[in-house]
Amino acid sequence: MRFRNTGVSTVATSVTVSVAAVLLSLTNSAATDSAAADAAIPNSSAASKFAVKPVALAKRNPKLPDIVVVDAGGTITATAKDRISYQHYGPTLPGGIKDVLKPLYPELGKVANVSVVKTDITGTSSQTSSKNMYDLSRTVDAALALPGVDGVVVNSGTNVLEEDGYYLDLTVQSKKPVVISGSMHQSHTFTTDGATNMFSSIRLAASGKTTCYGTVMLMNDQFFAAREVTKTDGYRMDTFGGGNYGALGVVNEDHIRTMRAPARVMKCGKRSWKTPFDLSTKKASDLPPVDIVNGYIDSSPAPIEALVTAGDKGIVTSGHGPGDISTGQATAEAAAIKKGVLFVSATRTGGEGAYDDGAPGVIGAADLSPQKARILLQLGLAFSRKESQVRAWFTTIGDPEFDLSAFRR
Repeated sequence: MRFRNTGVSTVATSVTVSVAAVLLSLTNSAATDSAAADAAIPNSSAASKFAVKPVALAKRNPKLPDIVVVDAGGTITATAKDRISYQHYGPTLPGGIKDVLKPLYPELGKVANVSVVKTDITGTSSQTSSKNMYDLSRTVDAALALPGVDGVVVNSGTNVLEEDGYYLDLTVQSKKPVVISGSMHQSHTFTTDGATNMFSSIRLAASGKTTCYGTVMLMNDQFFAAREVTKTDGYRMDTFGGGNYGALGVVNEDHIRTMRAPARVMKCGKRSWKTPFDLSTKKASDLPPVDIVNGYIDSSPAPIEALVTAGDKGIVTSGHGPGDISTGQATAEAAAIKKGVLFVSATRTGGEGAYDDGAPGVIGAADLSPQKARILLQLGLAFSRKESQVRAWFTTIGDPEFDLSAFRR
């Protein structure tokens, strides 16, 4: 095995935590911020400013929260060839997400003041790029920065929703609620789930109950931490789950229950609540190429060798068990490390994986999925080329946990 588990397993990323404990942690000035989260960020040429102009869907009610919906396409804004053939896609709705939201009035008008920002992102998984996610994050931050905006809801394609959500979670700098959602079946089908997903997402964002949660993903009236959520099936409505940790809460009509919280709520109100990945200091072209290589019986070293030749700066291995790879892959990995390529060892099991032990050139991803480890590695390398710093971000931001030991008596 490439890694040995020499210590006690890390605590779950999100666990049930008492309100009293959270309040204590927020008000105790002796609580120590994560050094890694406060690490200095290398200067970069200023990225272009993102300006957004939301279009209101109805007359504003000053007594209601203001929610901006960022339209990033996806199945929710697509049609089908007929009203039951949800596996066969037709054209995109002419008005995009507006065509999904307008039929929700007048009921939606009693929940929030809703406005829409259109993007040029289609939400098609095969076309989604790092630049798309960069643009989406910058758009969300720009919307949240507008005076009076209380939260943002994003609609996108469900095939990559977990990746879009984690990217936003790592990069959006506002503590205001961000909810990402979509649908499994297209609009104009008998079975579309888009309307209820959007209504519940707007309800959740408008409630303010996920302030300081970072980005959460809502589908099927459950919402999940962006770090934990994963798609488990290609077709089912209940495809999204929270892995070993489950949902954060539910939205049942106007009953919004938040049963758990991501660990970062412990830093709400502190400077270190924000991640160091402020994309306003970067351009999309600053994001380096990072890929994933699968591990399996007799897996070939050729993909690693080819990616190194192509110029990858980082590679995530999706290994068997806690993250093991074949002997041939390990040889190719060692050669690549000598050339300056940084590796992250993730597991293909969907559960706990290799804990980081400081092995040169290889960072343990713990239970972070390969696809999300890739996002964190790409962002880490965009903001620092120091292995020690990227490793620190993986073991803190990438593997957060509730730690109330400072308050024990």
